[in-house]
Amino acid sequence: MIQVIGTEHNLGGGLIVRRILPNRRKRMVGPFTFLDHMGPVTAAPNQNTDVRPHPHIGLSTLTYLFDGKMFHRDSIGSEQLIVPGEVNWMTAGKGISHSERTPSSLKNMSRNLHGLQFWVALPDGKEEIDPHFEHYKQDEIPIVEDDEKRINLVCGEAFGVKSPVRTTSPLIFADVVAKRNHMIKLFSPKFEFAVYMITGDAEVDGEKLSSQSMFAFDQGSSTRLNIKEGSKFVIIGGEPFQTSRHIWWNLVSSSREKIEEAKQSWKDGTFPMVPGETEFIPLPE
Repeated sequence: MIQVIGTEHNLGGGLIVRRILPNRRKRMVGPFTFLDHMGPVTAAPNQNTDVRPHPHIGLSTLTYLFDGKMFHRDSIGSEQLIVPGEVNWMTAGKGISHSERTPSSLKNMSRNLHGLQFWVALPDGKEEIDPHFEHYKQDEIPIVEDDEKRINLVCGEAFGVKSPVRTTSPLIFADVVAKRNHMIKLFSPKFEFAVYMITGDAEVDGEKLSSQSMFAFDQGSSTRLNIKEGSKFVIIGGEPFQTSRHIWWNLVSSSREKIEEAKQSWKDGTFPMVPGETEFIPLPE
């Protein structure tokens, strides 16, 4: 078991995120190679919290909100508002760029933003598929609820239900709220798992897991989580890759050469761009 404490990053405009993955103690959990916890933050009227267009290769982004609204645009022409409980799943494949902005109707008012964004690395043989985008409404996401907990199974198959979200490799992502103190058992012979606490705390084998920190568990391990009433947390997991992934900025690939090609393409302006956008994030020096 590995405990991960994230580090804060300023994405500009006062948007502070806590970056959990990648971390020097844990690079990936199954195919999950990146996790940013956005907020919770309250933006002032006309405060700019937009994320300008930027490129991706070799991954899918998974965006999930607890509070607020964001507007997604990408280079294949997708335009989609996302609200809490919904899912934006964008597969970059051989290359896509996108922006995430405050809806124009909200810019001149105070507004909240709180959510998670993951990168899910594409498996061997699928790293250069055509880019695509899918959106799932809140009522499409299955819910498991009893006296102890409420689970939104965002991705994968678990707890007796299956999510309709189409993924490129076996994985799970569940959003859980504890109604009272209880125990959850995690086990899969093929998966490695992690639990990230949004609020509240839990205990595993006598070790406390506090809010905004993560416990990661080895493939095939059996884990019992003792969750405190009122806690909110997410469970992620999946089959670990047999080949390594390189990460540079927003680019993920098993090939360093592909990353270099994408860097040059973004720098010289030949990378696919978002229609209607007039600005972008420059390539880091």
